[in-house]
Amino acid sequence: MESGHVVAVYGAYGHTGRFVVAQLRERGFVPVLSGRDPGKLKELAAHDPGLDVQPASVDDPASLDRALAGAAAVINCAGPFATTAAPVIEAALRAGIPYVDVAAEIEANADTFTHFTDRARAAGTTIVPAMAFFGGLGDLLATAAMDDWTAADEAHIAYGLNSWHPTDGTRIAGQISRLRRNGERVRYTNGQLEYRSDAPPTLDWPFPDPMGTRAVIGEFTMADIVTIPSHLSVPEVRTYMTVEAAKDLSAPDTPTPTAVDERGRSAQTFLVDVVVRSGGSERRAVARGQDIYAVTAPLAVEAVHRILTGRTRTVGVASAGEIFDAVDFLRALSPHISLELGR
Repeated sequence: MESGHVVAVYGAYGHTGRFVVAQLRERGFVPVLSGRDPGKLKELAAHDPGLDVQPASVDDPASLDRALAGAAAVINCAGPFATTAAPVIEAALRAGIPYVDVAAEIEANADTFTHFTDRARAAGTTIVPAMAFFGGLGDLLATAAMDDWTAADEAHIAYGLNSWHPTDGTRIAGQISRLRRNGERVRYTNGQLEYRSDAPPTLDWPFPDPMGTRAVIGEFTMADIVTIPSHLSVPEVRTYMTVEAAKDLSAPDTPTPTAVDERGRSAQTFLVDVVVRSGGSERRAVARGQDIYAVTAPLAVEAVHRILTGRTRTVGVASAGEIFDAVDFLRALSPHISLELGR
């Protein structure tokens, strides 16, 4: 249990935000419920009496300042992050508190590193973008797999999702990302982002048993291409997604997630298979669990816990694998994921 630290949650009433609020409560933190819609905040607070409600808009800095007043940290769960990240980070810098978000948007995460690295370092504060299933988990696994390697030739992150019922926020974020890159797709190769207009490849990926070999969309690029190269010397970062999950995401009539247990998780399962290669050697890290949105909450809350208790390795803008002890962090998630580290 934590010592009652107050943590503001921007976008608290969203699908992921609700998981984050519940995880904060479970860990002994005191969430402040914030976001753009006062009605939705009031509805959320009705189910959890006693929590402070602070409506705030990203185009109203004073409202953000009120929402963060007295908080020890802020977790931004409100997409699209192309719109929300910078204003909430600015408010966190004014308040002098750490900022964590769960952004999966590639361009929004790249913007955070580009625009805030120097300012955050000069202020001695911490900003951790993409502290979520996409971006944070893959980075932690890749860092753990690297172990004592200082560089690698390639990092491969294969997502074995049995299905993907996207939230409305996921769909909107995807639309905005596509608009920002003019409909092109992006990959990380030769040490830089590369934009392409051709179709991504389809291939087979040898997932560990019991999943086994599955068809995947190659270069199905997620936030890992920002987080991993931000601190690991790996010129090729390649990502993959099971075909069935990619089809779910692209289909306009796929429903939003439906809860199947008392924690509100959906029936979706995941296996994240990370392989790093250097010369003729290969190292692997694997994580398994249930519901990519639900597992984002313990990732983000554990990050806040470690920041507030001084278990960090740097200041400024940093990805999960750079700022935290990756293996220790992953093991702390044992109630939520199963972990395999191989050599």
